[in-house]
Amino acid sequence: MATTTKIQPRALIRASGGPRYAVALAVDALGTGMLRPFLLLYGLTVLRLSAPATGIAMMVGVVVSLVCMPAVGRWLDRGARSTVVAASMLVRVLGVALLLATPAGHVWMFATAALFLGIGNQAWPAAHAALVATVAHGRERDAALAGGRALRNAGLGAGALLATACLAGGTTALQALAAVTGLAYLAAAALAWSVHLRAHPAAISAKDRSDEPTPRMRVLLAANVVYVFCLNVPEIALPLVLVTQLHASPVWSAAIFVANTVLVVTLQIPVTVLMSRFSRRAVLALAGVVLAVSYLGFLAATSLGHGWSALAVATVSVVCTIGEIIYAGSATALVTALAPAHVLGRALARFQLSTGFGLAVSPAVITALASHGSAALWGSLAGATLLSASAVATEKDQGTPLSH
Repeated sequence: MATTTKIQPRALIRASGGPRYAVALAVDALGTGMLRPFLLLYGLTVLRLSAPATGIAMMVGVVVSLVCMPAVGRWLDRGARSTVVAASMLVRVLGVALLLATPAGHVWMFATAALFLGIGNQAWPAAHAALVATVAHGRERDAALAGGRALRNAGLGAGALLATACLAGGTTALQALAAVTGLAYLAAAALAWSVHLRAHPAAISAKDRSDEPTPRMRVLLAANVVYVFCLNVPEIALPLVLVTQLHASPVWSAAIFVANTVLVVTLQIPVTVLMSRFSRRAVLALAGVVLAVSYLGFLAATSLGHGWSALAVATVSVVCTIGEIIYAGSATALVTALAPAHVLGRALARFQLSTGFGLAVSPAVITALASHGSAALWGSLAGATLLSASAVATEKDQGTPLSH
């Protein structure tokens, strides 16, 4: 099995789609970071919506946006690559425009804006992965996908910091941030479209199409719904536990979130390269074990005295982030390795459906479990994740000769 042992920045950028595409990713992430963490605040303060109405509108927008994924998968399988990436950015321009045009108190217009933003957010990961899989191959592709995630997290963090600095300006500042976000999406879409990258599915012969079965990946997709809960642990589970159960300062939650972002940005590529000596399936199973251990660590940390619990939770969060990094570096890479070229788009779309569904339901599941205590929350997450890791490790790949 070929492995990637060195990180060469120029080769990594080339494998990721080229310099212009890298700039497009950075600009898009910067714009997203400026708006996404404060979309709820925009609904509450600028549009003067109630908290329940704002939250429900955002949730409906995210869930309904998942309906677009089958069409995105078919579009990708017709050979489109940079065009789909650009479209995912352009549809968010429309979402921002609707957001700015929404009068105060109009919850349905806000929900429609959230829907268009959600469509772009759901379509982008599959389109980006398909583009990278077309440019790069083997373990170089895995490193390129990891590089894209690191770059995106850096942009998201920078955008969020910039937006936080501007929040003192009140509602006017939030409207200005939304407008700048729309311009960032528009610029990123133009840059992505200018790459003019397509795949050529016609090059795959009819014999190849009949001989290569489409992997259903049902076990992998079901496991991914559980795995993806780890992405909401720093944003939802830990702040909830720290503030409501341990009565710790909100500063701890902010520090953990910043540390998570920094670790992902700095370690995503090196860890993915390090893990390239093992099969992708084994690495994904290992990610589940590491995440489950971290959840049990959170359970132990919350049982300590209040003077030590917050520090212990912060320490264990590093282990959780390592698990997240291992998961993110292997999951999409495994899907791209399993899927035959002519159904790559649909395979990635199904994977994104499982990811989007997991992200959509995890806040409600986490808060419901937390209401029954730390044992219910962390014990359930640990058990479900270990079960998912076991299922991933034992599932047999269908009809593919590659080592995964």
